[in-house]
Amino acid sequence: MTDQIKEGASAPTSKPASKEVGVKLKGEAKTARIPIKIVQLETKIKKPEWIRVQAASHNSRFYEIKQILREQKLHTVCEEATCPNIGECFGKGTATFMIMGDICTRRCPFCDVGHGRPNPLDENEPRHLGETIAALKLKYVVITSVDRDDLRDGGAAHFAECIQTTRQLSPETQIEVLVPDFRGRVELALETFKDALPDVMNHNLETAPRLYKQARPGSDYQHSLDLLKEFKRLYPAVSTKSGIMVGLGETDEEVFQVMADMRAHDIDMITIGQYLQPSNGHLPVLRYVHPDQFKVFEKHAYELGFKHAAVGAMVRSSYHADQQAHGAGV
Repeated sequence: MTDQIKEGASAPTSKPASKEVGVKLKGEAKTARIPIKIVQLETKIKKPEWIRVQAASHNSRFYEIKQILREQKLHTVCEEATCPNIGECFGKGTATFMIMGDICTRRCPFCDVGHGRPNPLDENEPRHLGETIAALKLKYVVITSVDRDDLRDGGAAHFAECIQTTRQLSPETQIEVLVPDFRGRVELALETFKDALPDVMNHNLETAPRLYKQARPGSDYQHSLDLLKEFKRLYPAVSTKSGIMVGLGETDEEVFQVMADMRAHDIDMITIGQYLQPSNGHLPVLRYVHPDQFKVFEKHAYELGFKHAAVGAMVRSSYHADQQAHGAGV
């Protein structure tokens, strides 16, 4: 096997980065200019038998959700990030809505969301989102977003407006937000939420701090921890949540340390799932964690005092989010 990463020049690509607003770069075109070059394994690790992705459902509910999303010009992280659980979730009438467009200002090489210069915010999006949630009669929703480092508040005010509009149009719906890190703007961003509190505040650490430079360029591990701790200090009644992936090169000991760091920063809920490589332009999978080890992680999470732990190969941050929240007493 070759090394996963090398310092220096970016991986070559025939698709140079575009500076045009609204142009979305995917795969190798997206990751070509990250700080650490991606080098694929000479031989991919074979997926084990416990990695089973449910085929996309073709029932009426699946198509109903897709049609409503297109009509309302909404995006879901289920589609944009190529989530393996999309068939199950859409088939059951659940979705994680992705606001502020489908173009991210960062180039994280584990993520399948496109990169580029985003379009201006759609001022009608909060209304479209609220109307869609009400029309689908959803009891629990997750609202996430791309990173918007081009916005002064990182998009916090837009999140708040989406929460407020959803509360007005669908008052019985519980709301979880999966937010970006609002790089360098934490105080401004968290103040914005004071009149639009979600039921769950989620922000993912994604991986161990040692791997941030290659897996999460532009982000800071301690900053992400502090964001959740400060939110909890300001709004102690709101549950906090974070998640990580395994398979990027972390050790079990590093997973245990991240879990301990989360609890030290007052994080209530945790998700741990297996990283799956979206394309050859993304970081390779360096290990598939055995189900027995996931059980060890889960047991340790409850020993540390997490209110709820969703741990398993196919777990994603918003997968069965309603069950996670109810399990934590939200």
